[in-house]
Amino acid sequence: MSGANRHYVLAAGGTGGHLIPAFALATELDRRGHHVALITDERGANIPGKPDFLTAHILPAGRFGKNPLHWFKGAKALWEGRKMALRLFESFEPSAVIGFGGYPAAPAVLAATSAEIPSLVHEQNAVLGRVNRLVAGRVDAIATAYPEIKRLKPKHADKVHLVGNPVRAEVLQLREEPFPPFTEEGLLRVLVTGGSQGASILSEVVPDGLAMLQPALRSRLQVTQQCRPEDLDAVRERYRSHDIPAELGTYFEDMASRLADAHLFIGRAGASTIAELTAVGRPAILIPLPIATDDHQTANAREVAKSGGARSIKQVNFTAKELAKQIQAMAQRPDTLATAAHAAWNCGRPDAVKDLADLVESFGGDELMDVIRVGADAKQGAAQSVRPAHGAAKDDAS
Repeated sequence: MSGANRHYVLAAGGTGGHLIPAFALATELDRRGHHVALITDERGANIPGKPDFLTAHILPAGRFGKNPLHWFKGAKALWEGRKMALRLFESFEPSAVIGFGGYPAAPAVLAATSAEIPSLVHEQNAVLGRVNRLVAGRVDAIATAYPEIKRLKPKHADKVHLVGNPVRAEVLQLREEPFPPFTEEGLLRVLVTGGSQGASILSEVVPDGLAMLQPALRSRLQVTQQCRPEDLDAVRERYRSHDIPAELGTYFEDMASRLADAHLFIGRAGASTIAELTAVGRPAILIPLPIATDDHQTANAREVAKSGGARSIKQVNFTAKELAKQIQAMAQRPDTLATAAHAAWNCGRPDAVKDLADLVESFGGDELMDVIRVGADAKQGAAQSVRPAHGAAKDDAS
């Protein structure tokens, strides 16, 4: 297979958190002239945003919950998925297999390691996920989105490459745009989103918290809030009773432009959310989802909160009074929000998809070509030894 035209298999669970970066990488690899296939489940094959060129292969994937009675069924499905992945690899001949987490990724990555096909995983969160923990000892590289990753064994630290989380092109285009003007008299535009789980607490707390702001700030509010359908009428009534102008909806197609206009974001701390906020540079008040696996949203929020680009509030402490206090502190002067915006911007990793694609391309190519590409001091082709993408240090991992 020529170095310029290779085959790659991406494997991801059927949720947006796993598939958004997978789709971004597929698009970049396709742009570079490679052939890409996707292994996923039924949900992943039908999720919006899948590139037209990307062929999806649905494989069985075992789920291993806390109940041991389900483990046999899960192991059987995993074994079946692995066998099907091996048959796909025989015909597709991938240069590498890239897992993005989620149970459907497990059989593909395990099949790759057993067939001695180079493999790597991308971890979107600041805590290594269950499937990525399962295969960490077998894969050749672990691409991460944060400099500190929990649940990563120290013995695997030399496999780590900090690349970041790929974001949508329309969001990335906003990175060089200035923070929207915010003056003593101008509007304070607030964007609120909740995600599918636990969004009701945002619907309950945010309107009342905004109503508790000092009159000088409260009178300048302009709110856009995404709500669950069952919460829509109640939230609309809350804002009406507080006399706060608010645009509400269950889904906004033009979310990138709304993020561009926003002075302050309030919402969850999912990996894609953090990646977009830091790519654009928007101050945030983050309420990590407490039931997220391994409490990974709290870990996701840590870097940007430490930088001063966001405030992180535990859901148990998320009251109207606390929200008003944090907003008042962040927006008390025009320069405070702008400074927080810059701090968030500095946490962004806009080259994530490029760096991830570079790392992926370092597998399975002609040795001489890869030595030239990576650097003259390289002693081995990247098929044998993987190097950090774009200066990502191996000791970036905890």
